[in-house]
Amino acid sequence: MDSILQPIESIDWGELNEYSIVLRILLSLGIGGIIGLERGIKNQPAGFRTYMLVCLGASLVMMTNQYVCQSLGTGDPTRLGAQVISGIGFLGAGSILVTNGNRIRGLTTAAGLWTAACVGLAIGIGFYKGAISVGVTIFLIMTIFQKIDQRLHAHSKFIRLYISFLSGDAANRFMDKCGEMNLKIMDIQMSKTKGSRKGTVILVCTLKSEDKCRHVELIGKLAEIEGLSHIEEI
Repeated sequence: MDSILQPIESIDWGELNEYSIVLRILLSLGIGGIIGLERGIKNQPAGFRTYMLVCLGASLVMMTNQYVCQSLGTGDPTRLGAQVISGIGFLGAGSILVTNGNRIRGLTTAAGLWTAACVGLAIGIGFYKGAISVGVTIFLIMTIFQKIDQRLHAHSKFIRLYISFLSGDAANRFMDKCGEMNLKIMDIQMSKTKGSRKGTVILVCTLKSEDKCRHVELIGKLAEIEGLSHIEEI
């Protein structure tokens, strides 16, 4: 038993060797996979495998940088890592979408990809404690903290809506209804759709109530307006 444990105890996990390389690869796959698992379950553009690849690739970059410095005895051990931090932006930008209702989707996925790359860099250079701690924190943010965020938004004074009306008169009735309910219109964007239903009016606006309210109940009251065909929170 001592003959097996002794070599393991003598391993310098901060240096680049066959043992630390295997550990860093496994940590990259594990932490990247855990973070991406939550995104994959929600059918996001970047999911389980994407996060593992990003974390693993960033880890390899740092290991390569460390290898070059150790082999040549010179160089900047952070140079390649700096390029990853700035370069990962193209992948994150590709996951951000703007829907027809002016709703921006994919920001959390993009931020998750960037932090997964940062975790990979930490693993690649041997900063295991930091990588594991941040990896767990990221997973908590994407799961538990999401519920807290949703609860805060569901009862806030502000609500942003995407609404379609069958006519301009219906949009005017919406304005009157907001006045009756003491809802202040903070900003508004109005347009007409091109299609079979001529005259359909699209409205994107932010409303502010005097007190905190349940958004579901507020939307239910506004949905009763005659001529309003669709309403949703964005």
